[in-house]
Amino acid sequence: MAKAVQGDGVELARARYGLLAVVSSNLAIAVVALVGVWRLDGDKSVIVGVLTAAFTAVSSMTTAYLGIKAVSNTAKSLALDESRRRREAEARATVPAQEPGGVS
Repeated sequence: MAKAVQGDGVELARARYGLLAVVSSNLAIAVVALVGVWRLDGDKSVIVGVLTAAFTAVSSMTTAYLGIKAVSNTAKSLALDESRRRREAEARATVPAQEPGGVS
């Protein structure tokens, strides 16, 4: 039980710091794009290119994080389900079968 709690703490820390990394990266990309747009002084074709690249980078970063997190959660869920099934099968195998008709 202590290992499960410790494992959940590690998973929670991974989720928090992963989300923090994605959010901070997205903010950095947005700041660089805004500064770039501000410094371009109205060249619309270049501004569109900068904003498109920034949007693509932010959406790719966020999608990758969410995809990896979803796969990780699915794998963890499958592993826990398999572990539970294995324990139940072992418990059934160790319990002696009782004869029908009651105890003599």
